[in-house]
Order: sequence, then structure tokens, then C-alpha cells
Amino acid sequence: MTIELRTLVPGEVGDAARLWDACGLTRPWNDAAADARKALDGPASTIIGAFAGPRLIGTAMCGWDGHRGWIYYLGVDADFRRWGIGRKLIGHCEEWLGRFGALKVQLMVRADNADAARFYEAIGYDEDAFRFFYRRITRECHREQQSEAP
Repeated sequence: MTIELRTLVPGEVGDAARLWDACGLTRPWNDAAADARKALDGPASTIIGAFAGPRLIGTAMCGWDGHRGWIYYLGVDADFRRWGIGRKLIGHCEEWLGRFGALKVQLMVRADNADAARFYEAIGYDEDAFRFFYRRITRECHREQQSEAP
């Protein structure tokens, strides 16, 4: 079976979101389809898809933030795992990000996803010692910031 890697087109966003859900990559507070549309619309982001015929069997979203490359939503259909597809998707993302001058690629793995951590270690990624902080930006946050502006 031939596996084709190529950039997704907007009409494939629903397939990507369904794959991400099946792979356990989505969370209820994130709109995965909206994430995909933004990535495809942006000049410094894309989604690489792996296809077995017409079937989307893997994805990796990548983006350049002006300083480093980032990879998100790496997921491979359970029927196609251990075929080297994840490794190929990562390689394709690294090549794509290299066109922007990325010297470093980063990604985040949820603390409870030991399988993903083992995969990234096996393909040569190192775990870093960063702590990530976040804040959800809500309409209330925007109003607070606007009222505090001079």
C-alpha cells in the first residue's frame, strides 16, 4: 500500500478533526476544526496529512512563530500505527519548518501520554525542562484589559 504525504486542503478539515478525536488529541474546550482552519489559512502554518488512497490516516500540524517551529496534533489512525507514518510526518514538518529558518522544533506532550513520550524519544527528540503556564483568555479578560488601558 502506498502512503502519500501532502498538505491538507480546507475540505479535509472535518476528516482531520475526526482523526484527532479518535486519537485522543482533542479536548472539549478546543474547537479542533477551527484550529485546523486557522493553520491552513495562516502563512506560517500548515497541516501535513498521510493518506492511504483517499483515506486520511495521519496528520501533523506545524507552525513557525518567528523564533522556532512547533508541531501539534500528530496523530495516526490505530490501524496504521507502527508503519513509520508518525516518523515520516515529523520529518515532513521539520523540512517544512526548515524553509522558515527554524533551528529548533518544539512540541508538547501531555504528562499522562507515555506512549507519545516514548515515540518522540525514539525518533531523537529530547525532553526539555520547561514549565508551561497558560491562561484562558475569555471575553471578561478582554474587558478587564481594556478598562485598565491608559
